[in-house]
Amino acid sequence: MAHSGSDVCETPLNGVSEEMDLLRIDVETDVVEDRPGREAAPFSRNVLRKQRHWERQLAAKKSKRKEEKQRRKLNREHESAATADNPQLTKRVMKAISKERLAEAQSTGLKVCVDLSMTDSMSDKEVSRLAGQLRRLYGSNKKATRPFHLLLTDLREDGRLYRECLRMNEGFLNYVMDITEESCLDLFPPETVVYLTPDAEEALETVDADMVYVLGGLVDESIQKKLSFSRARELSVRTARLPIDEYMAKKHNAKNFHSKILAVNQVFDILLTFCNTGSWTEALQAWFPPGKGYVVALEDCPPLPVSQSET
Repeated sequence: MAHSGSDVCETPLNGVSEEMDLLRIDVETDVVEDRPGREAAPFSRNVLRKQRHWERQLAAKKSKRKEEKQRRKLNREHESAATADNPQLTKRVMKAISKERLAEAQSTGLKVCVDLSMTDSMSDKEVSRLAGQLRRLYGSNKKATRPFHLLLTDLREDGRLYRECLRMNEGFLNYVMDITEESCLDLFPPETVVYLTPDAEEALETVDADMVYVLGGLVDESIQKKLSFSRARELSVRTARLPIDEYMAKKHNAKNFHSKILAVNQVFDILLTFCNTGSWTEALQAWFPPGKGYVVALEDCPPLPVSQSET
């Protein structure tokens, strides 16, 4: 049976018309009219708290990226210098030299302990972050021209941190450092121990090859007060802090945020750079995270002596 042209075209046109009507309905339902008398609902405290937490995480990630960029830059400079001085050295040879330096440091290097006795007060997420910080800390020591004699104390083989280090850090059991379940006081006389904590009154001016420097292995997102300082008091040892107040100044920022709390690998990098350069200014400028709200003071600060000629 024949059909007229108008009959043939009517069905598809009607279909298109119906689809356009549906699209018009969808668009209209997505548009919310701004009513003159209607005010925006205020954010709840919970929403504001979550927003502040997100902003802090974003700032921390940005600071971490900048720190990693700085680390890679220094590593490239060290590798370029080594290659320029010894163009015949291969990566395998450089790795062997690094391992030899670490082995020598175990008998002659400045002793630095990481006290890992406070993991029971940390969440699983914080323990994982600490395992990552220990990996970066060891990486810095491995690349150093004069590495430290590194010790991880109070690290229990049946603990969460030990398991996380095995899971996250490839070759952890082959790290050239001392790992022990004993305390630093089981290994060294208390009069030789200096516990670095941001709550100490005394600023660390120099380092002594006869002393043992202890870093608190702690990640605390809830910011519990003075945990590392309390641990040092418990051990009855001398305490000291990095000379942040002496060499740095607060900088103005929109959030008015200032913090001297550093990750254990950041403290380690600052201490390592100071021992290699004799300059707190250079060490703090290189490794103190800019997101903490501090900058190195503008005045020229003379380098302090490093009594480490024996190492």
